[in-house]
Amino acid sequence: MRILITGATGLIGNVIVQKCRENQIEVNYLTTRKDKLTSENGIKGFYWDPAKGEIDGKCLDGVSAVINLAGSNIAKRWTEANKAEILNSRIDSLKTLRTAIEKSDRHQIRSFVSASAIGIYPDSLDCYYTEEDTQVDNSFLGEVVTRWEDEISEFNRFSFPVATIRVGLVLSMDGGALPAMVRPVRYYLGAAFGKGEQWQSWIHIDDLARQFLFAIEHGLEGVFNGVAPNPVTNARLIKEIASVLNKPLFLPNIPQGLMKLILGEMSYLLYASQRVSSRKIEEEGFEFYYKNICSALKDILHSEETPSDIYQKEFV
Repeated sequence: MRILITGATGLIGNVIVQKCRENQIEVNYLTTRKDKLTSENGIKGFYWDPAKGEIDGKCLDGVSAVINLAGSNIAKRWTEANKAEILNSRIDSLKTLRTAIEKSDRHQIRSFVSASAIGIYPDSLDCYYTEEDTQVDNSFLGEVVTRWEDEISEFNRFSFPVATIRVGLVLSMDGGALPAMVRPVRYYLGAAFGKGEQWQSWIHIDDLARQFLFAIEHGLEGVFNGVAPNPVTNARLIKEIASVLNKPLFLPNIPQGLMKLILGEMSYLLYASQRVSSRKIEEEGFEFYYKNICSALKDILHSEETPSDIYQKEFV
């Protein structure tokens, strides 16, 4: 089996590549850097430039499934230029990929799985969101995810099943938000954001990577939330981090106004509340290794000192 992966060296992509190697699944990946093209150990690189609509059509040779993770990092100041990059990187990647599939022998493709985000759900302390909810958050992130998923839905014109995984807060010390939460706690500066009541729907990086491959293996179709079964509040998350690290928490919570001064509009990410259900993918038969925040944090933080054998070579 061979899978084409976009965003293969990102936080999620790295772990998916590792799991592919463990299961003797070959990987094609796309890169915008011609000097990073490699072909070894069942992993082969191909050039593309989504901003220009350029792609090496050979990237689809022998491919039976596609995982799309492409998109610029949202955790940076939301200037007008960065907003355009965040949105266009997602839209252009999907359009370029779709054009390549249209020109290929697409009958060999049996599954297409794309990342999305739970940021589409409205900010709420009370709602418990499922994939059936159609309300959209009135924010820049809500706009991005809506247009992102509209572009993903264009792949439904093909005969293969299309699955969208709305990713929550990914727990990993190799990137994402967790290191920024852990660092102040380690230095006795940990504190919840705002009242700490906002819900954070998290998922262990290992479970998330397994979800993408599970969606391919089972030919899943439609939208699935990429979150663990038990969301926690921000206050609880910070408290559990402190507990695992055996550090005290004594500082007052961080007011939203202060973070807005520091981070601008992007500070919204720290205070938005989305309590999201994982039931749909569980009903498909997916089993989580990490259902509770305590076990997830213990696994991640206790193993942090042990070098990961994730495929770290810079092949993108």
